[in-house]
Amino acid sequence: MPLSDHEQRQLEQIEQALYREDRRLGRMVRSSDPRVHYRRRLVQAASGFAVGAGMVAAGVVLPLVWLAVGGFVVMLLCAVWALNSWRRVAGAALGVAGRGSASKPRRRRRNRGKPGRGAMMERLDERWRRRQEGDL
Repeated sequence: MPLSDHEQRQLEQIEQALYREDRRLGRMVRSSDPRVHYRRRLVQAASGFAVGAGMVAAGVVLPLVWLAVGGFVVMLLCAVWALNSWRRVAGAALGVAGRGSASKPRRRRRNRGKPGRGAMMERLDERWRRRQEGDL
């Protein structure tokens, strides 16, 4: 369940105060944040893309076709890697379940004769009731 804007601001203030008080703990927490790892991968992919572009340019200037083709392959692989990392950064930043971690995709359940919207609303109502009662 995503946090409201007010709760998010409070959480950020608490984290900043904690980082100011204990810098070592702050470094440890930041190093375990998946967004940091995916941002680092994004930067690495961008630099690899630049290297691939340089290889393509060198392959065109020097009549070396294999260098240009290799540079294009490097650029393509780095673009895919960057796109994948960017999606995971965005998913981890938004708190989307299944993003930012290596999780298996869920299978969809078949609707076995139950009305789809009614059953879903009943489940949501039941979850809300349990949450309010403190059972969750």
